[in-house]
Amino acid sequence: MPVSDTVEQQEQPWNRRRLRSTNERLLLDRLRDSGAASRAQLARDTGLSKPTVSSALASLEAAGLVREAGTHAPERGRTAVLYAPDPAAGYALGVDIGRSWLRVAVVDLDGTVAARADVRNRARASAALADLVVGTARQVVENSGVDPAEVVHGVVGTPGVYDERRRRVRYAMHLPGWGRTGIVDRMREELGVPLEVHNDANLAALGEYTYGVGEGSRLFAYILIGTGLGMGVVSEGRLFTGAHGLAGEIGFLPWPGRQKPERLEDAVSGVAVVESARRFGMSGQLTAKAVFDAARRGDPAAARAVELEGERIAHTVAAAAAVLDPDLVVLGGGVGHSVDLLLRPVREHVRALTPLRPRIVPSRLGGDAVLLGAVATALDTARDVVFERRTAGT
Repeated sequence: MPVSDTVEQQEQPWNRRRLRSTNERLLLDRLRDSGAASRAQLARDTGLSKPTVSSALASLEAAGLVREAGTHAPERGRTAVLYAPDPAAGYALGVDIGRSWLRVAVVDLDGTVAARADVRNRARASAALADLVVGTARQVVENSGVDPAEVVHGVVGTPGVYDERRRRVRYAMHLPGWGRTGIVDRMREELGVPLEVHNDANLAALGEYTYGVGEGSRLFAYILIGTGLGMGVVSEGRLFTGAHGLAGEIGFLPWPGRQKPERLEDAVSGVAVVESARRFGMSGQLTAKAVFDAARRGDPAAARAVELEGERIAHTVAAAAAVLDPDLVVLGGGVGHSVDLLLRPVREHVRALTPLRPRIVPSRLGGDAVLLGAVATALDTARDVVFERRTAGT
């Protein structure tokens, strides 16, 4: 027998397995993207033969990846069984670490929340914050009733940028000690879940693209304004992070301060709103929310602070417009919750600053943007992991 024939025969079983796996994944993705369907509909949509569809569905059903989801009775012909992905085949974990709040959710493979917790972040040291993340995540998994082994992947959103090589978070200025090496590894080990770590503004942008106002945008920028300032950029459905993961760190842009040069983050943030309000005459225990609430009641000092914040945000939008040419700019984060007061001054000042006029809108997801971005990102990997695990060796 020629050597080439022997090699071909040796490769055939592997090729058949690969082809089966490809067909199964094609059907599973079609069901996830377009909803429940019958064998005949799947054959028409994918171009696969009916016997191939039937065989692949049988394998997916045996692996626990799809399930029967009702029937369809046409006007003529036989009643058809409908198939849909089984969302309980696996679960994903999403975590949003903010300066004031920690949000954690466990979702099934359809993205449906099985359990969630929002807790105050009162940690003032990195070890305490890691403990809070691990403890809250464990409690959420327990409350969901899900076997912890079925939680196959997690994504953590945090201020700053995760340095994979050095295994630590960098530039998380508002989380003391959070840049220590080993913190993320410790959370991974104690949770027993593979964890990715991403910048919070980037995840907020992905969340807004997947579930919010960014859907369908060719290129949009999400400006997160809270304790700090950040920006996430989504182009053609994909996150743009730059050569070192630092794209969107607009808080580091220089800003001409009153006494010395500052960073843009020093001028556009919740802290900046409070400082402006004090300078214009407000007193007492102030927060950004208190200033915005006072502005709604007609307080002149608060109104001036809000107007100034709108002007500064407009400079941020103008810079993003000049560099990125987005068709949409989304304002979110803690300060973004008061967009009802900010949109008018932001739009007016943008018109005065630049001929570039992207559409400026408030976030639809509000405080959930980062968490939902973490969930969406975790699901992408979790679905792959579950498919590989459950079809291995078939």
